[in-house]
Amino acid sequence: MSAVLEVSGLKTHFFTHAGVVKAVDGVDFTVSKGEIMGLVGESGSGKSITGFSIIGLIDAPGRIVEGSIKFNGEEIANAKEERLQSLRGNRISMIFQDPMMTLNPVLRVDTQMIEAILAHESVSKQTAWERSRDALGLVGIPSPEERLRAYPHQLSGGMRQRVAIATAFLNRPDLIIADEPTTALDVTIQAQIIHEAQKLTRQTGTAMIWITHDLAVVAGLAERISVMYAGRIVEQGGIDDVIDRPLHPYTVGLLGSVPTANRRGKRLFQIEGMTPNMLDLPKGCAFGPRCHARTDACGLQPPIEDIDGRSLRCFNPQRAAEAVK
Repeated sequence: MSAVLEVSGLKTHFFTHAGVVKAVDGVDFTVSKGEIMGLVGESGSGKSITGFSIIGLIDAPGRIVEGSIKFNGEEIANAKEERLQSLRGNRISMIFQDPMMTLNPVLRVDTQMIEAILAHESVSKQTAWERSRDALGLVGIPSPEERLRAYPHQLSGGMRQRVAIATAFLNRPDLIIADEPTTALDVTIQAQIIHEAQKLTRQTGTAMIWITHDLAVVAGLAERISVMYAGRIVEQGGIDDVIDRPLHPYTVGLLGSVPTANRRGKRLFQIEGMTPNMLDLPKGCAFGPRCHARTDACGLQPPIEDIDGRSLRCFNPQRAAEAVK
């Protein structure tokens, strides 16, 4: 399959009075047409900043300092704002965790969706209205004509998030970045939205990056997974390989701490310590101080290597997996 997005050596740093925060520090991945890739990590790992970097939403004091972001073969890292504006909402869309970051509270839903189409295409208002209605129907919203006349505050949280997803798909983009779009929703609505996202990517061929801290969500959604820690991808591979046989000790810890993955009555596996201060990362492997499989070699920064069909940043992958067994 052809690559819609190729990210190579991406570094996004924030230059603060306290020092330089290396929020994204050398990230590489590729997303193909119609593929859903899960980008997983705990809060502060850099996954959302990676998404914002792709779509060009990094504000001062942050900036992309190095690396390449190729969208359909075109380099868009540090592209001019005019070019990024023509891509946003048109060829690349973003779904935020809070739908009110997408929806204007004082405008009706139809006004906002119609404007999203007319900003990029020369079509009649009637055509734009019909496309908006059909988009709401695609994400499972009942009585779409009635919902189009509503204001965001008149809709439930799940309904608002569906509107945000429908808006992201309006212009049939090549890439959608979904930044934890189901975190605040109940499990039933979460499952419905995940199902709709899968269905829409299959129907439209849109590539999707699903950013989340929830491995259970990614396991039932994505084809590939990239696990981030302290600004770097530490493990990347097919969803079945990574979930069934994790090799990086951080991935092992994340999976071991999920209650549904453990036998009844068995103590949950716990990752030691706290996430590191991004202003003062430990020398060598950033996960080293918390790792149950660390050795003297971990005082150096492990390179990213191909091991058993996946990318891995670890000196002791087999030892990490065996320690949990």
